[in-house]
Amino acid sequence: RKMDHKEPDTLFDLATQSLLSNERAAIHALGVMPRKLFVPFFNAAFLGGHKNILMATVKMWPFPCLHMGTLKARESQCELVKTMVESLQVLPAQDSASWNPKLRILDLRENAVCRNVCPESHEKSHTCFHSCAYFEHTAQNTEAQCNVANAQSEVQSSRHSVQLIVDLSLDGTLRERTFFSLLLNKVEQSLGSLHLCCRDLKINKLYNCKNTLRFLNLKCVNHLAVEIATLNEVTKLLSLVFQLDKLSLSKITCTSFNGKAFKDFTAHLNHMSKLKELTLSSFCLTDHIGNLLRGLPLPLDCLSLPLSGLSSNDFKFLSQCPQTNYLTLLNLSDNRIFWGDCEPFQDLLEKVSGTLRHLEIDHCLITDSVMSVIIPALSHCSQLRVFSFASNPITMSMLTRILHHLTHLTELKYVVYPIPVHCFLFWPFQDRLDIQQLADVQVQLKRLLTAAQRTDMKWITYSD
Repeated sequence: RKMDHKEPDTLFDLATQSLLSNERAAIHALGVMPRKLFVPFFNAAFLGGHKNILMATVKMWPFPCLHMGTLKARESQCELVKTMVESLQVLPAQDSASWNPKLRILDLRENAVCRNVCPESHEKSHTCFHSCAYFEHTAQNTEAQCNVANAQSEVQSSRHSVQLIVDLSLDGTLRERTFFSLLLNKVEQSLGSLHLCCRDLKINKLYNCKNTLRFLNLKCVNHLAVEIATLNEVTKLLSLVFQLDKLSLSKITCTSFNGKAFKDFTAHLNHMSKLKELTLSSFCLTDHIGNLLRGLPLPLDCLSLPLSGLSSNDFKFLSQCPQTNYLTLLNLSDNRIFWGDCEPFQDLLEKVSGTLRHLEIDHCLITDSVMSVIIPALSHCSQLRVFSFASNPITMSMLTRILHHLTHLTELKYVVYPIPVHCFLFWPFQDRLDIQQLADVQVQLKRLLTAAQRTDMKWITYSD
């Protein structure tokens, strides 16, 4: 029987849990607690759902910044996140004689590589690696939006710049509307001293969010995703953002690729000097991918073009343009790759063979004949870690051949493969799957991986 090797609780863990069980004592202890204990105590209070203790911890935070970091707020913990916002001190209390909170940056983003507190070069350092470059210019704009200009003189002497960094998903849900209302109330309460900084902005149905966007400084946005909008609406939005690293557009209506709207859109795109990740989904670009990418100032790291109606000319451009020279991620799913069109795609794979880590070509009508042409280029992708080619009409013999060609790629760990056509009773209708046939395929692939000494490579498929 396997033993549970979970590390036993340390003496500090036991003491923390004991203290958290007594709310009054825990809040009192914050006044004498050493600075180095605040971070583990904060994490324990958050994970344990101790709302009042968490509120007091944020108010007495002894560092200039507080980041969610690796903490992931589940749905049941949303109230705790709201508590952190409410606890952020932006104005002195009425009975506060000496008001000087140290917390200047509250970062509510979940970031697996971010610590709760940035390293400090010295005791009084206010340096934070995630500080917003635009917050100093936001106070007067915020005051105008909140109609509090008349109150400016009353709080000018006690004003302290505070940043609240968030990721927002404007999806129209009650949860989103409630959270955003809380943020706006906090901004209004601050009388211009609080800068609401949104770094990752997701918008569903842009026409429903125009009023909401007025309260955000879009210069702060690094990652922007828009679903369901007209190209004119997107272009107007892009005119307000300047530092995008990542742009994702889905289901964008474009009536003409020769009109002013498309030219304005590409002009704004070409001014994005930091753009490294671009996704255009359900965005019919047949024979126009060149017009879209040609002016980008830098090579992309990630390019996703699912459901974009790519033609042979588009694939040819992708294989030749400098913007795709160093791709690490390429997603071309739901674009048909025919026998007569696959050579440009082969050239594209050869070009990025030294950098590509993630490749998706699901549902591209790739047949055995197409795959036989691109296998050599695919087998040269030495850095490939994830390869997905599900929902393509591939036979078992070709699937076996692909496996033999890929097992030498030592970085490749995950392969999502198509269910071979013989597993369906009536191809191309994929609603009649023979479960036993699929089980036999899985056993055979596992045997081949074992024989090739690649049990570290996981082959999976999608089935009901």
